[in-house]
Amino acid sequence: MIEAYLSFLKTYPLISSAIQVAVLGMLGELVAIRVRTKKWYFFGPGPKRILAKIVIWAFLGITFKYAFVGFFGFVDALIEKGMWFAQAESHLFIRAISVSTFTNLIFGPVMMLFHRLCDNFIEKKSMDWNSLSQAWITLLWFWIPAHTITFSLPSHLQVGLAAVWAFALGIILGYFSRGKK
Repeated sequence: MIEAYLSFLKTYPLISSAIQVAVLGMLGELVAIRVRTKKWYFFGPGPKRILAKIVIWAFLGITFKYAFVGFFGFVDALIEKGMWFAQAESHLFIRAISVSTFTNLIFGPVMMLFHRLCDNFIEKKSMDWNSLSQAWITLLWFWIPAHTITFSLPSHLQVGLAAVWAFALGIILGYFSRGKK
């Protein structure tokens, strides 16, 4: 079974990224709301909003795959031009933290803004800029360290682990939010 899963990840990187992030992202969002409010919330009447959110999560999964591959190339180009640490070429940790830092500082804020705009449109809410700025801070304390581990793995496993991290962060933030009330 695991061989079939790994084969699917390698053969269909975009489809598998979309599926993994759609499933874990949506589940993580629902569980985080459950942890925070102690109630299940399915984004209003009917399945349309959940389906819309699943589609957004799937699209984000595809963008993650492109961004992850692209930022490895970005770091390689910087090293080649002498604009980044040469050790990042051969040292796994330095390479992983380099890719993680650039990915989260360049791609992360734009992706989060896009995701928040889509969520607000689906839920018919206005933008909470304070909440978004708090989400951006997670790029520093959570995502850069988490993606350093992620980018230490083979490329076909990276998006899946990123989706697991997102699920975990949703639960963590749900508990923090619950404690503030």
